[in-house]
Amino acid sequence: CSVSSVLLQEAQWHVWPLSGSSGPGSLLPAMASSRLRAAVGHLSRSTMSAARSYTPMIKFRAGGSAAGPRSPEQLMGELRSVLTKGDGSIADVQQLSNEWFALADKDRSKSIGSDEFRGLMDTVGLSLQDSESKALFEYFDPKNSGEISYSDFTKTLRGEMPEFAASLAFMDQYRGHYPSAMSSLRKIMPRFDAEETDEWIESLDAVLGHHGPTRARFLLHELMDEAVRKGVSISSSITTPMCNTIPTNVEPAYPGDLGMESRISNLVRWNAAVMVSDGNKRAAGVGGHIGTFASICDIWEVGMNHFFRGKGYGGGMGDQLYIQGHAAPGPYARAYLEGRLDLEKIMNFRQEVGGKGLSSYPHPRLMPDFWENPTVSMGLGPLQSVCQARFFRYLHLRGLADTSCSRVWCFIGDGEMDEPETIYAIARAGYERLNNLIMIVNCNYQRLDGPVRGNSKVIQEFEGIFRGAGYDCIKLIWGDTWNDLVDNDHDGRLIEVLERTPDGDCQRYAAKQDGALIRAEIFEANGLADRVAHLSDAELLSAFMLPGGHDHKKIYAAMAQAEKNAESGGRPTVILAKTLKGFSLATFQGRNTVHQQKSLKVDEMLSFRDVLNIPLTDEQIKNPKGGEFFRNPGPDAPEVKYMKERREALGGFLPMRNPAKVSSLVELPPSDTYTMFDKGNPKAMSTTMAFATLLRKLMKTGDFGKRCVPMVTDEARTFGMNSFFHEFKIHAPFGQHYTPVDHDSLMKYAEAPDGQILQEGISEAGALCTWIATGTSYSSQGCPMMPFFIYYSMFGFQRVGDIIWQGADARARGFLLGATAGRTTLNGEGLQHQDGHSLLIGLSNPAVIGWDPSFAFEVSYIIEHGINEMWGKDKDLIYYISLYNENHAMPAIPEDPNFKEHLLKGLYKLSPAKEGFAHTVRLVGSGSIMQQVLAAAEMLEEYGVATEIWSATNYGELHREAVRAERQARLRPLEAKPSCHVKDCLGDYDGVTVIATDNITAYPQLIEKYIGGELVILGTDGFGRSDTREALRRFFEVDKESVTVAALSALVRQGKLSGDVAMGAMEKYGLSLDRPDITMDHELSE
Repeated sequence: CSVSSVLLQEAQWHVWPLSGSSGPGSLLPAMASSRLRAAVGHLSRSTMSAARSYTPMIKFRAGGSAAGPRSPEQLMGELRSVLTKGDGSIADVQQLSNEWFALADKDRSKSIGSDEFRGLMDTVGLSLQDSESKALFEYFDPKNSGEISYSDFTKTLRGEMPEFAASLAFMDQYRGHYPSAMSSLRKIMPRFDAEETDEWIESLDAVLGHHGPTRARFLLHELMDEAVRKGVSISSSITTPMCNTIPTNVEPAYPGDLGMESRISNLVRWNAAVMVSDGNKRAAGVGGHIGTFASICDIWEVGMNHFFRGKGYGGGMGDQLYIQGHAAPGPYARAYLEGRLDLEKIMNFRQEVGGKGLSSYPHPRLMPDFWENPTVSMGLGPLQSVCQARFFRYLHLRGLADTSCSRVWCFIGDGEMDEPETIYAIARAGYERLNNLIMIVNCNYQRLDGPVRGNSKVIQEFEGIFRGAGYDCIKLIWGDTWNDLVDNDHDGRLIEVLERTPDGDCQRYAAKQDGALIRAEIFEANGLADRVAHLSDAELLSAFMLPGGHDHKKIYAAMAQAEKNAESGGRPTVILAKTLKGFSLATFQGRNTVHQQKSLKVDEMLSFRDVLNIPLTDEQIKNPKGGEFFRNPGPDAPEVKYMKERREALGGFLPMRNPAKVSSLVELPPSDTYTMFDKGNPKAMSTTMAFATLLRKLMKTGDFGKRCVPMVTDEARTFGMNSFFHEFKIHAPFGQHYTPVDHDSLMKYAEAPDGQILQEGISEAGALCTWIATGTSYSSQGCPMMPFFIYYSMFGFQRVGDIIWQGADARARGFLLGATAGRTTLNGEGLQHQDGHSLLIGLSNPAVIGWDPSFAFEVSYIIEHGINEMWGKDKDLIYYISLYNENHAMPAIPEDPNFKEHLLKGLYKLSPAKEGFAHTVRLVGSGSIMQQVLAAAEMLEEYGVATEIWSATNYGELHREAVRAERQARLRPLEAKPSCHVKDCLGDYDGVTVIATDNITAYPQLIEKYIGGELVILGTDGFGRSDTREALRRFFEVDKESVTVAALSALVRQGKLSGDVAMGAMEKYGLSLDRPDITMDHELSE
């Protein structure tokens, strides 16, 4: 059940574009199966039984010149050799890709000619004669086009795509027989040679009868293992024995000072726990968590001292860390020792209002220089980490940023694995082959209330999930002493016992802390007492209480292998680490109540101090003065110097957020870019099409255009963006290896590694996380990118509002386009699709600016405003824009020179009232319902009523400005009362105002108190349903007739019209109070 390294002297190479490695087309080795079988065939049987999942050490012949001209095939072999190091890792690919992109910078296809190609070969060290250069160029250019694109170069260089399969098979974990309704099917399945099949089954029966299931399992998996080695297409088992993946005899030497790092871990763990306890004693109820970081501290510290790359590392802006939100006190405690956080901040944990405290969890919105990635909403951290790793590769393949040395490390709680976002994230990373992603699952077996899987084994379950998704899985289960027992398990009986022991019992052993209990239940009860006869009860307990997740040497071995996988592997890696929740906190570690533990009693602190060997006196703990029970040995202490030296070697402190000032990096599109709709257009179009037209223009605008990232969830055709496919290409990291069904059409479905469009598939959650990765790229990689995510509006705030909230916390910048908006405008889709409330929900997010434009020019100027605010002024905002799919003529801009200023404040006068009418009313419209308002204005003229038309582009911002004005008036009573835009426009008035919207009435009601006179609001309250737009608008009473009657009725109430006028209009248009609604039977009129 252990893994040994096997040295293969030679292996054939294929190359494959590798995300997150050295360059846009970096190279991934894969051994040809024929050479592998030949190499393995020379291994002894004993060696093979010890070698399970091995990492080959590959050597290559260096390239050189032949006496005469070399053939293209020889040249290809030498080119592959010079692009690799002797140990099989990648060497000069980054140099090659940088040179290539520099030569082909002005060419969208990234193509170069023969002279440039020869110069490039000289650069990477492949010297060519004239004839050789010509022959090699033609080899890459079989169509004789005279140029080679980077995509064609890498595709030819890599050869056939390597087979993507799971790791070699191991013995499966099997905890008993579960009946299956499919067992009888074997009797009627084709059996080919039935006699031979029966002989194999009889052999299995014989092994079971004479040697039992342990031997049978071993033989079956040896057979499967050998079949995989010999190229037989068979599914590998998805679980391995409950052993450490990396055996002790192949662990790398530990590169650091173990004693020093152990003392540092203890200091960090102590300060983290005391921080939470002290905060709750001085400010009862602020909360916090002690147990989570105590369980992950050792892994965190090994990572900080040896693996996690800071912003200055090179090859990108370091690693991205997604830590468990409940473990936040740990990074604070380390930053305190490093001198980045002072004692005052540490003593104000979760007390932020005064500006001197620390946020409860990772919140960049609250600590913008410290945290980068919010994670505490369970499941969103893992999903965000996957999308972050994917976007790093996107930047690299498009040649926009070098992310070759940036990895993504994601810590996940074992309870968090139940979240559907986590499971989806695992699957997505697998099929995306994100080798720059490393997940670490903190398997401390406990959720908030009790065990994660009391009756089974979470590590074995999770291994099946990850391996099934295509991950390299590293199990980090046992610490050094216990692992010796496993290594010496010659017959597999101890492993079987450990696999049968439920996690609930393992948790009980940790909580009881009784070596005799462990001896009795695990060993003596299973006839294995002799295995631990050499250990006392205390020694046995000590071995059990130091699982792999707390053993620095074994942690380092696991993380080093994960790092190697990230550099030269072709898939993501997961480390399943067994830990103890509340590790070293003897009074409550492993107990069900550990997650709720918020404070430490004096005796618990004294015990904790002794366990960690913290140099504090009893008096300093019992009667602390000014927080002196926090332990910081000072900047000159060896521990602090060591910490800083290690972080300096790795590129700087983490976590740290270092956003670029976008306003000084990117030239924004000129203002005339947005005037394309100013003159109007009598040809009918929707605001959705107006957006698509403008976006296409933006994407062709210099450097800014390259930074635009259109995103769709499989609905581009719905939104009129299918024309983008052939022009800008859909991003596909491995290219397009099939001929699309529409390949012979103009707007064909085109995929490419450097494609600009992100086609996210049917997953709003995944798309929103990709949107966040895009919108925070100005910070994570210093590479500003502007995301435009267009989707069915109903599936935005309502469905994934939590992720949008996370985006605001992460200080993402970008556009969310809620297309097919409006409860009556998206007419045929029915209840689940018809949105009339996203703008109101969006208002609850302080970073979201929600817009409801009616016309093309409004869409254009709103997007200009958003770009200027987010990039021109460096504001961390999210612009949400409702887009409609109803086609209508688009008017020209108003003549008022101030209309644009007022439009961007949320309200402007579209047209003044005509003179010569007895009465005047104000009609306010937005979105598609503006067309009903305009039609109602013409109908009202028949009744002698003129109309003043207003366009309300943003009720939310009108409301926010008014609230700010009210606050100022409240707190500055001696000063003149400030006004606000909505009051300036609509306040000083005693007439009738009618507001009509395709949203629920609560949205425009936000400004109700600031409007003078008689106000009527028409909205679409209630469940949506399918019908024609006309029928739906009549049902919800937002059609032109309803707007007309509303204005007339209000004039009647003001005594300006006879009641007969309004009643006659209602009869004429067929409006009545009765409106049956099957969705709300209790509201049916009698």
